[in-house]
Amino acid sequence: MPELPEVETIKNDLRPRLEGRRITSVSILWPRMVLGSSPEDILLRLTGRTIEEVDRRGKYLVLRLNGGELLLLHMRMTGSLLLRDTLDAGPERYVTAVLGLDNGRELLFCDRRKLGTIALARDESALDGKLGPEPFEPRFTPDVLRERLTRRKGPIKSVLCNQKFIAGIGNMYADEALFLAGIHPKRPAGGLTDAEVAKLHAAIRTVLETGIGNGGATFSDYRRPDGARGEQQNAFYVAHRGGETCKICSTPIKRIPLNGRGTYFCPACQAASTCS
Repeated sequence: MPELPEVETIKNDLRPRLEGRRITSVSILWPRMVLGSSPEDILLRLTGRTIEEVDRRGKYLVLRLNGGELLLLHMRMTGSLLLRDTLDAGPERYVTAVLGLDNGRELLFCDRRKLGTIALARDESALDGKLGPEPFEPRFTPDVLRERLTRRKGPIKSVLCNQKFIAGIGNMYADEALFLAGIHPKRPAGGLTDAEVAKLHAAIRTVLETGIGNGGATFSDYRRPDGARGEQQNAFYVAHRGGETCKICSTPIKRIPLNGRGTYFCPACQAASTCS
C-alpha cells in the first residue's frame, strides 16, 4: 500500500510535470472509484481546469485546481499513477482513470484491485476531519505525540496506523518506526514512557525521511510516475522480512497478526516484557 513516502515521492515526481498544465480530457473507466459525485460530474468539472499545485495530505495526492477546488486521489492498496506520452503509449494494465493534458501527455490511475478513489472537494475541510497531524509539521512535537497517546489503550502499532491519530503512516513504516525505537508492536500505546515516546517520535521521522529518499518501497504494484520501482524495500529492517534474520542481532524476524494486519518485529530488539 502506498504510504506517506510513496505518495510524497509521487508528488515530488509529478510537481514539475503537472503544475501549470490544463486538463483536456477525463476518462473514468471504473465508475465506482468516484466518491461524492458521478463520473459525468467529474468530467464536467475537471475538463478545461488548470492544475495549479500538486500537494500531499496523509496518503492523499492533492491536485489544487484553478477556481479553488481540489482533486483528491487515494491509491489505497494497489494504486499507482503513471505519466506517459499519448502518442508513444502502448497498452497499460489495470487502468481505472485517465487525465489528458494540454501537452499531449496522460496521467493514468492504475489499480489492480480497483480500491483506489478519486473525488473533487471544495476546500481543505474535506480532509481535515479525516486526518491527524502530518509527521513533519513543526507543531508535531514529542510533547504532542505524548499527549495524543495518553489514555490510548490499544496496541501502539494499531494506533500509529490510525489516520485520525497521525496522517500517512501505514503498516510498513509503523513496523519500521517501532523497530528503530525498540518498542514491541503490542505495547499499550498509553503505557509508553516519556523516553520511549521521544524515541518513537524521532524514529517516525527517520523512517519516513529514509523512505522518501529511496523513492518509496515496491513489493508488488507501487511504481513511480515514470514506471520505476522504489528502493526502500531493500533498506527495511523488519517490514515484510518474516523469517529472515535481524540486521542488528541476527534473531529471526517474527510475523504476527495484529488487528487484521501482518506485523513484523524482532523479538530480541523489541522486548515484549511490558506488553499486556
